[in-house]
Parts: sequence; structure tokens; C-alpha cells
Amino acid sequence: MTIQQRLAEPTPPFFKKVRNIGLTITAMAASLLAAPVALPAVLLKIAGYAAVAGTVASSVSQTATEAPVKPTPKKKKKSAKPVSNT
Repeated sequence: MTIQQRLAEPTPPFFKKVRNIGLTITAMAASLLAAPVALPAVLLKIAGYAAVAGTVASSVSQTATEAPVKPTPKKKKKSAKPVSNT
């Protein structure tokens, strides 16, 4: 399966939540990095790490797909032999 096929497959609900959280973290970090006011260097460093972590979480969770369900073979019922009363 190629990357393009994996990205087109439906994403499980848990990974949709992880993707959205990652996008939120990335957006908040980007807003801190682009702030027009002077912020402490420690805060900018943390925002940089958060931007990377959010991007990675979003990317990885987008490629998660649901495993295809394999149909289980139906068991054949044993036919009961008729009992003769002779």
C-alpha cells in the first residue's frame, strides 16, 4: 500500500482525535512564534518543540488506517444421520 493510498483510507476515530489535538498544538505554537511582542527565549524554544511535536502527531495519525476485517469461514454443520429403529 502506498502513502497516497494510506492517506485516502478512512482514519479511525481515536486517531482523528489525535490528529486534531496535534493540529491545535501546532497552531498555538505557531501563534506564539509569530507573536509581534518580545517573548522570553525559553517560551519560544518550547513553542518550537511543540510545533514539531504537533506536526509529527498529526502526520502519523493521518496515516493510521483501520485493519480490513477478514471474513471468517463458516463452519459446516455436521448432518445427523437418521437413526433407524429396526
